[in-house]
Parts: sequence; C-alpha cells; structure tokens
Amino acid sequence: MTTDTAVATAPSASVRMTGRQLTVLVVLLASQFMMAADFSILNVTLPRVGVDLGFTAGNLQWITTMFALCAAGCTLVFGRVGDYLGRRRIFVAGMVVLAVASLIGGIATSPALLLVARTLQGLATAAITPAAMALLTTAFTEPAMRTKALGLNGVMMSSGFTVGSILGGVLTALLSWRWAFFINIPVAVAAVIVVPIVVEESRAETRDRLDLPGALLITAGLFSGIFGITRAAESGLDALATGTLVAGAVLLAVFWVVEGRTEGALVPVRILRLPDIALSNLGALFIFGGETAMIFFTGLYVQNVLDFSSLAAGLVLLGVGAGQILGGTIGPKIVGKVSPRILLGTALAGQGAFMLPMVWMTNDSVWLVPVVVAQFVNGVFSMLAMLSFMVIATSAVDSSMQGMATGMATQAQQVGIAIGIPLLSAVFAASIGDGGGAADELSGIHLALTVDAGLLMVAGLLLWAALGGRRSAPTAD
Repeated sequence: MTTDTAVATAPSASVRMTGRQLTVLVVLLASQFMMAADFSILNVTLPRVGVDLGFTAGNLQWITTMFALCAAGCTLVFGRVGDYLGRRRIFVAGMVVLAVASLIGGIATSPALLLVARTLQGLATAAITPAAMALLTTAFTEPAMRTKALGLNGVMMSSGFTVGSILGGVLTALLSWRWAFFINIPVAVAAVIVVPIVVEESRAETRDRLDLPGALLITAGLFSGIFGITRAAESGLDALATGTLVAGAVLLAVFWVVEGRTEGALVPVRILRLPDIALSNLGALFIFGGETAMIFFTGLYVQNVLDFSSLAAGLVLLGVGAGQILGGTIGPKIVGKVSPRILLGTALAGQGAFMLPMVWMTNDSVWLVPVVVAQFVNGVFSMLAMLSFMVIATSAVDSSMQGMATGMATQAQQVGIAIGIPLLSAVFAASIGDGGGAADELSGIHLALTVDAGLLMVAGLLLWAALGGRRSAPTAD
C-alpha cells in the first residue's frame, strides 16, 4: 500500500460492526484495561507492601522494576511467536500465567516470592498485550473501523493505568494490598473460557522458523539497557550501571547486524528502515515515558508536598484519565480528517505544553485545581498522540506481520514506561541533593517536569518535521 494514512483511515459510512466483532472488541479491550491496571495497581501501596513483607527501602522499587523489565524485554518476542503459533493461543496462555502469578503474589510471604509473582506478571503482560492488539487489528481490517477500535483500545489502556492507581488505594484501605493480585484471577479465568469461544484464531499465512538468535539478542539487549538506566538513576554511573548499559548497546548493535543477514528474521531490517515504523515507535518512547513520569511526580507532589493520602493522589489523576477518554472518543474522527503523521508530532508537542503549568505549583493545595485542568488537556493530547502512533505503526505492514508490528509498538510503549520514571527521577534526585524536605522535593519536581515537558515539545516538533510533510509511505509485506 502507498496510500496516505489519512485517506486510508477516512470514515466509511457503509461499514458497520457485526455482533461478533462487538463481542471480540469488548473481550479484548477488557483484557487491555486489566493489563494496564496491573502495571499501576501497586504503585500507591508499595510502602504498605514493603512493611508487610520486609522489603528494604532500597529494594522496594524492584516490585515495579521486575514487572517493567519483563514486560518491556519480552513483548516483541511473544508478538512474533503469536504470528507463528497463533495469537489467540498466546493470549490464552498468557492469561493462564497471569492467573497463576496473581495467586502467588496474593499469598506471598517474602520479598523473593512477591518478585517471582511480578516477574511472571510481566511475562504474561508481554504475551497478552501484543496478542490482543494483533487480534484487534486483524479482526477490524476496514481502516475507519480499525482506527476506532485502536482509539477505544488507547482509552482502555490509559484509563486502566489511572484506575489501577485508584483501585490499589481503595483495595488497600478497605481490604488488603493482596487483593490487588487476587482481583486478577476471576478476570483471567473468564478470559481463558470466553476468548476461545468468541475470538477466531489468527496467525501469519506463512510460518518460518523462529529466529532464536534474534529473539535472544533483542531480549538480552533490552534487559541490559533498561536495567542499566534504572541502576544509573538510583546509584549513578557506577561499574554495574555502566557495564550493563554498554552490554545493552553492544547486544542491540549485534541484533541489527544479525537480523540483516537472517532469513525469516524476528524483525526484518527493511521494516526497521521504514520511516513510519522507526519514527512512530521512537515517538512512543516519549509519549509513554513522559506521561508515566508526569503521573509519578503528580503522586509525589500530592503525597509528599501537600501531605495528602495515596487515595487522594489517585483521585487527582482522574483528570488525566478523563482527558484520555475524551481524546480516545474524538481521536478516530480527527484521524479521519488529519494525517496521523501530522497529528503525532502536533499532539506530542501539546502533551508537553500542558505539563508546563505544573512547573509553577506551590505547596498550597489550591494548585490542585489548575493541575487537574492542565492534566485533563494533557490527557487529550497524549491520547491523540497514542492513537496516531498506533495507526501509523500498524498500517505500515500487512496482516501477516501484525503480530510483529503490534509487538514492536507495544514494546516501545513498555520501554518508554520502564525508562521514563528512572531517567526523570535522576534529574529530580540531582536537584534535591541531600535535601529531604517538602520544599526541596517541590523544587526537584519542578525541574523534572520542566525537562519532561521540554523533551516532549522538542520531540513533537522534530517528528512533525520528519513525518508531517510525507504524503505517502511504502508498506512492508
């Protein structure tokens, strides 16, 4: 295909969603909501978990980091495996692992057992998310309908992340943090029963041998790189951080060379050379990394500067969630009229611009009102950027490579989420130095958000310049 994406996604009045498609949409979106909520549901309850299980302050962050490492490091591999073995099969297998992991987490009595559970949850997410996305894009092949489905998917993932933060606080206050794990089990079991009945199997028409060297190299490279970034944010560029960062860079460079010489490569180099694929996935790092960091620092501001509860911090984030719901609702109509290549850069710059009001926050709670308003508009722009990115990334390949394309897109999201907070936390930590008071933390939050907003606006303008003027793009098949 060489048709401009804006034309390809123009609404078609003659196409209507069938009852089966509606059922498939509901089931897959519910799973995406749960995956997103799973990532954030423990964020506001980490101090309570640490006390109950005996985590040290320095090790507490590994509850989140182990999940992010596995989710980010393995997504592309599982996406491609789904192309070969069947996306529905991988989806169901991931749900089984999620149910087992959630049971282990809910009954955990030691830090080691909880980290095993979070590792398995991350692996389950790496399997389920790209499989669900590929099932979604292959179930809705008509461009306008696919854009609408992707918009709703973005809404569910974003609102799931926000609701997860709130739900974690509510469950901990009313029951126990353990219910943040137990709540997954009935949903996962229901998905295992329902999905084989209502969702048709989907796989690539031709099945090549799995590129095992490529799979090992990309997984090890991402693990090393993300671990190195996280370590550097915590402890500076010590020997371990430097070594893993170098190892990650070398492994990814070797991956590029190997893929260029491999028949049936995990990610054909010609795909990585497509500007639509490369630039949209690069944009995803900024979209998701920047948004996750903003949410993190909002929680820090509400709890540590204003001295409100973790539940209050979650409720403040409803502004972002409401904005993203609106963005996902109006997004498909906008994409039908404006090229996603133009919209991606514009929305990313807008996402950064509406972080800037938070730079002037004070320790007066009256600032919560403008914060919620700014984050609402920020949420609209971030969702438009997410939708544009997904439309571009999945329209550049044919149906046989949808698992790979959605795997790459999901992996870019997960990597952005995994590195956004550590990188900007390093800026925050450098700003406050040895200070630990509310005033010092507020100053650090200001600087971190300034850097966050600046990076998003610059990235948006660069992507607009690189993609916005392109009227058509070649498609890999």
